Amino acid sequence: MPDPRFVGLVHSVLSSAQAAVGEEHSPMGRHLDRAGVRSRRTAERSLALLSMLAEKTRGNLDETERSALNGAIRDLRGALDATAAATDAADAAEDRTALPLADAGPSDR
Repeated sequence: MPDPRFVGLVHSVLSSAQAAVGEEHSPMGRHLDRAGVRSRRTAERSLALLSMLAEKTRGNLDETERSALNGAIRDLRGALDATAAATDAADAAEDRTALPLADAGPSDR
């Protein structure tokens, strides 16, 4: 029988991480938006925590707990990959629209 505390812990860490990467449907999203606290680093730390939890509990979880944990890890990796791709695309677009600096000519030294 799954321990509801374990499943709750997994969902809590996942929810915090989803909010940190800006997922709209995260239960904590509105709260963190108000506080202005969103961070990729927070999500990466949450992923590391969930991964460590999976490693340390390997062989000790029932199917529901294992599924919740593995699903959270998979969802969070996907969210981090998506934010990385969006950031890369935004950076590339910014680079294309940036005006080149005018040639200042020879220095007066």
